[in-house]
Order: sequence, then structure tokens, then C-alpha cells
Amino acid sequence: MSGGAARRVAGIVLAAGSSTRMGRNKLLLELDGEAVVRRAARRARAAGLDPVVVVTGHEHEAVTARLHDLDVTAVNNTEHAKGTHTSVAAGVASVRGGCEAAVVVLADMPFVTRAMLREVVARHRRSRPPLVVSRYGGDVTAPPILYDRALFDELAAMDSRCGRAVVRRHLDEAVLVDWPAEASRDLDRPADYEGAREALEGVGARG
Repeated sequence: MSGGAARRVAGIVLAAGSSTRMGRNKLLLELDGEAVVRRAARRARAAGLDPVVVVTGHEHEAVTARLHDLDVTAVNNTEHAKGTHTSVAAGVASVRGGCEAAVVVLADMPFVTRAMLREVVARHRRSRPPLVVSRYGGDVTAPPILYDRALFDELAAMDSRCGRAVVRRHLDEAVLVDWPAEASRDLDRPADYEGAREALEGVGARG
């Protein structure tokens, strides 16, 4: 592996779910003038994550179509209905050969910014911890979470608890990055989407 490849930090954007609580595919809804999935993938790429893999599943073709002109790779997880852990494993399998770490991002967290993603990577490069974990409002941990390549085998072998077991196992070694509680807002239900639209309207949030 070349030195340049070894220093790359990948982005794994999880975008495979069926959006049952939303009642329609939330990844295809528009926020700030673009589809939710495209917005998340574009921000990951703009933050310097390389490569960026978008793990799709439900309505794979429709979701992938929203990414057609971005420098990202779509990976279709045909087992997405078994749980998020299958999407994480699919993403890791796609990037593990040439990266020092990977940042897992949820496509439906529209308040995660490029600056946040860059800071997570910067914290890893300072001391090379096995994990860099985002913490919201002082007590809620959620993506973006950076996993050093030393944890890729654990992620690939995890069960239905997603990455939480891996995080708990290595939390004493992790670097925690604190963000405001409101940055953890996601898009589970119609009211969440409407609230995000109102919050982002007119604030130039496309960056």
C-alpha cells in the first residue's frame, strides 16, 4: 500500500433504509435544493473524505440516480433489511484496502456539516486513536464516527447491534468530539423533515 493511500480517510454514507416511519423514501426528499442522499454524499466528499462510498439498498436505482454526477461510489447492500450492521460491513469491505480509517455518516442527519467531518478526521490524525466518536449535548453518541483501520475486522464481523458494541468495547481509548444537541437531529418522521426544511430555509446551508 502506498503512503498516500494509507493516509486517506474514507467516508461511508449509510443510505439503505426503507424509511418506514417517514412513509416515503426520505433520501429522495429535497432539502436546501437537493435530495437528502445527494446532500450528505456531497458534503462528505467536500470535507475531503476519499473515497466516499454510499451504501444503498431500498430503491437502489432511484437513490443512485441522485448521485450520478458526484465523485462517489454506490454500493448496493441487498441484505439491508437485516439491519444497519450489514450496510456498515458492506461499506467497510469497499474501502478497507486503501485507507487509514473510515468515517461512518448517516445520510438522514442533515445538520452534520463539512466542518464537523473535517474535525473528526483532524482528531484522528493528531494521536491515531482507534475511534473518534461524536457526542451531542454532552451525553448522546452518534455518527459521524471514525473507525481506524485496526477496527475494520471487528466492524465486518459485528452482529445486529450495529457499531455500538465496537464503540463500547473501545470507548476508553476513543477521542470524543462534542457538538450541540441540535446537530443530532435526523429525519425519521414527516415532522422531522418539515422542521429541517424550516431550519435550513434561507440560511445558505448548501456548503
